[in-house]
Parts: sequence; structure tokens; C-alpha cells
Amino acid sequence: METNNIPASIKLRQLTEDDYNDVLIWSKDDSFCSANGWEKNRSPSELYKWWLNCVNNMSEDFIRMGIEFNEKLIGYADLACIKGNSAELGIAIGESTLWGKGLGFHSANSMIDYASKNLGITVFDAETHESNIRSRKMLEKIGFKEVSRIGSEEYLGIDNQLIQYRLNLEKLNVDMGLTQAPT
Repeated sequence: METNNIPASIKLRQLTEDDYNDVLIWSKDDSFCSANGWEKNRSPSELYKWWLNCVNNMSEDFIRMGIEFNEKLIGYADLACIKGNSAELGIAIGESTLWGKGLGFHSANSMIDYASKNLGITVFDAETHESNIRSRKMLEKIGFKEVSRIGSEEYLGIDNQLIQYRLNLEKLNVDMGLTQAPT
């Protein structure tokens, strides 16, 4: 898959029932499942029911959008715990062969841009595992700052420290002398 012009090739969109075949492929990728807390060896019918729930989600404090790259669904971006001007950001790239190519970084920036322009969100929280170096570097490159290390959970089969991050666009803009959110 060509990754030269990533920002122009990333698109966020609504999820559809037709995305199920891509999700089924991701569910067979042990690395993806381990990294994202997905149960391995799920039955296709159980996975399909779960996917329909994702597609039809009508929650006021949660949004999941598909990430398309070169017109192919490659993952999803979440805004969770939406309250006022804050939300928790999550990104999952479905095929582990696409990890480390900058797709998560550009997808996260796209979701931040969408959330700030359409929902007025200016404070983004994120959480990752201490040993997930790619995720940590991505968050820091975007401008997230570590705010705490609370809790632990299994990541890639090993108990791991959780690290919480925050990005405050208003503070970032003041620090940079800007009056609007960067695009």
C-alpha cells in the first residue's frame, strides 16, 4: 500500500455494515487483537453483532469513525467520554503491517481537527501502555503531554503501566501566540 502522500489520503467517515469484511480480517491479526484488547478467535457471528453495534451506536458521549487510506478502511478513530469541550481520543490501525508508517499520527490529527471544528472540543485525553513506544511517540509528536501514570493492564500479553496524556488546544494556541486551533 502506497504511503507517500498520507495526509491527503487519510479520510474519516461514518462506519457501515459493509466494513465488516475488513473488521473480520483485523480480528484474525493476533498482533492487532493483543494491542487493542480484542478477544482472539471470536466467532464471525459474534464479531458481526459487535460490529453492527459499532455502526449503529447513537451514544451522546462516544463517536467512532472509520479511517480510510487510499479509499480502503484501515482502522477507526474514537472520541469517548465527550463532555463539554473535552473528549478522550483513541486510534486503532487494523492491519499491523501498516503500523509505524505515520497513518495513526495523521488519523489522530484528522480526528482532533474534526472534533475541534465540529464539536468545539479543545481538551483531548489519551491513554497508552508504557511499552507501546509507537503510540507514546505519536501522542508526543502531536503535542500531548504526559499527565499521570495510573493503573495497569495487559498489553501484548504482559502486564503494563498505563500512561495518561492530555492535549489542550487552547493552551497550545496561547503558548504559540495563535488565536485559532491549528489545522
